[in-house]
Amino acid sequence: MYKTPVSVLVVIHTTDLQVLLLERADHPGYWQSVTGSQDPGETLAQTAAREVSEETGLNTNNYRLTDWHLQSEYEIFEEWRWRYAPSVTHNTEHVFGLCLPSPTLIQIATREHLGYIWSPWQEASKKVFSSSNAQAIKKIKKYIYNQ
Repeated sequence: MYKTPVSVLVVIHTTDLQVLLLERADHPGYWQSVTGSQDPGETLAQTAAREVSEETGLNTNNYRLTDWHLQSEYEIFEEWRWRYAPSVTHNTEHVFGLCLPSPTLIQIATREHLGYIWSPWQEASKKVFSSSNAQAIKKIKKYIYNQ
């Protein structure tokens, strides 16, 4: 079954704006926030909650999950297009935030990620490989403090 070309990006952060980054197992050195494709029948919020749980072990019911109402469309990297129907070349990504009181230990999905770090938002925005991820992190203050 092909993936749906609709996904979520969940910027997990603390109240003092440290951001959780995950290192991709299939690309060591590539850092990102939680991401994942929407499954048939899921709302975007359900997709965000599922992906956070799968990739970090965190339960979004224990924190504040917020739809930032921010989306971007990007071209799917050639190396990952086999996951989608042959005619699909672009994905629409919807951004959510998950606010934690402080950095916490997480349980990474070892088949997807090699490790994780908590980083100040300014550094995190420079470390991620995806431009849409970087742009979302740079807008964190707007969505948290309406600045």
